[in-house]
Amino acid sequence: MQTSAIRDVDAGAFDAEVLRAEGPVLVDFWAEWCPPCRMLDPVLEDLAAALDGRLTIRRLDADRDPQVCARCGVLGMPTLILFAGGEAVDRLVGFSSAGRVRRWVAGALGSGESES
Repeated sequence: MQTSAIRDVDAGAFDAEVLRAEGPVLVDFWAEWCPPCRMLDPVLEDLAAALDGRLTIRRLDADRDPQVCARCGVLGMPTLILFAGGEAVDRLVGFSSAGRVRRWVAGALGSGESES
């Protein structure tokens, strides 16, 4: 599922949209066959709305772009990796609640955002 705030990214656009992005980018490495990945969709949509303008969220289909997954060390689905300044800052593997994802992003960004 794709919203206007969460866009898909592929191998061809990964460097430009993630590694060379102006601000922090959260990449959701997912797969169609992965139920926890689908369960994470509304969590990420809510996060995108809450942090609009402060965090970019992109989704990468692991089955379509396994070379990007290998390059980023993605071994399980779903994997969330937060990139800043072209580097992976932190990662979260597996399904997590909305509160945990929000706290994780806040901690990784050092923004002081709290769960709401």
